[in-house]
Amino acid sequence: MHVYGLEHIAAASRERPILLAANHRSFFDMYAVSTVLFRHTSWRKQLFFPVRGRFFYQTPLGLFVNLIMGWWSMYPPFFATGDNPLPEKRGFDKFSFRVLTELCEYGSGNVIGFHPEGKRNKNSDPYTFLAPQPGIGKLIKDADPQVIPVFIAGLCNSLPRQIARNWNREDVIRIHFGPMIDFSEYLQKPDRARTYIEISQHVMEKISELAETDRTLALGGFEVTHGLQENSA
Repeated sequence: MHVYGLEHIAAASRERPILLAANHRSFFDMYAVSTVLFRHTSWRKQLFFPVRGRFFYQTPLGLFVNLIMGWWSMYPPFFATGDNPLPEKRGFDKFSFRVLTELCEYGSGNVIGFHPEGKRNKNSDPYTFLAPQPGIGKLIKDADPQVIPVFIAGLCNSLPRQIARNWNREDVIRIHFGPMIDFSEYLQKPDRARTYIEISQHVMEKISELAETDRTLALGGFEVTHGLQENSA
């Protein structure tokens, strides 16, 4: 695993919540990020990852994964999302969003992982992205957390294959943390859908910049020959 930009995590205030906005290509994205945080930071933190509740809260496997692998960090759950929305759950989802907003606005040591794309991008090209959803824009507008962009590459969606790749180095996991994003321009704008979309797009632009950095390093062979394993470069 090669990790870059940990100095941006170190520079963030411990007294305010941190929102990690990352691209989404694998089931293991936020597990890898949380591993890095626990290995390389010593300050007290509480992790929260909003999820689709139908898997993590309504299936035995999901409950197992949430408890054993996530220590109940898969929270808060949202149910009226995805290809098969549940209209009767929309009221609960509004409650979950209020909880998520409070977690992003108050709480020393709160670290919230969020995927602006809303779902996994299954395109084979790791440098492509889905259109960002306005949800993260509204969240940032309402709560004004510290937002750090994250780009993740090198993970797949099969646990056995991922373990094999860790041994044969078929692909190296790369995690890039970027500088904290300045939203002062957007926070002054009206509280409406267009503003949320603009904020979401701005977040994805910052993630895209990290992706271009990774592409440049990969093309130059830097990842394998000069990358710092589990360290900031």
